[in-house]
Amino acid sequence: MERSEKLRRHWDRSAPSYDGVMARFDRYLAGDSRRWICSRAAGSVLEVAIGTGLNLPLYPAGTRLTGVEWSPEMLRRARLREDELGTGADLREGDARALQFPDGTFDTVVCTFSLCAIPDHERAIAEMHRVLRPGGVLLLADHVVSTSWPVRVLQRAAELVTVPTGGEHFRRRPSRHLPAAGFEVIESERFKLGLIERLAARKRG
Repeated sequence: MERSEKLRRHWDRSAPSYDGVMARFDRYLAGDSRRWICSRAAGSVLEVAIGTGLNLPLYPAGTRLTGVEWSPEMLRRARLREDELGTGADLREGDARALQFPDGTFDTVVCTFSLCAIPDHERAIAEMHRVLRPGGVLLLADHVVSTSWPVRVLQRAAELVTVPTGGEHFRRRPSRHLPAAGFEVIESERFKLGLIERLAARKRG
């Protein structure tokens, strides 16, 4: 619990600079990944780790969106963004590792550039599976371990700082865990020396 609270405070402190950091990240690395993900969302949608709400304007009309965020300061900024946009999204504080929703609640679950920093990301994936209805779709985008060994060396070095201070991992690859968690990957793309991976996966059963 002490470690979790330390990480939560880290993201609270990071909230004021988060949009600027992610704008550069999207421009130089992630490209149109947010739009790619959100355009595939449909029906009742849960966004896990919604952050400051950068994806809010990208969802299709008619989407019934619920968003959960661990950091109170990130959530406050997401709510301000939602107020400006008037999307009608239900934004609430929550932990990706213990989602406060019944089984089979959502048609789509979205998580963008967050599993890299969620403690116990495999447990978070299991929770996403639980709250999806059978046949529902999981949409993920994240920075992952590179296909280039020199870049992997740099990622390993970076983690010596980023993991202790903010819990951010550069060598995770969530897609590896999806089959065992009950998902079938139906669409995927990987680019920028393998650094960025985005995918759609269907809940089996």
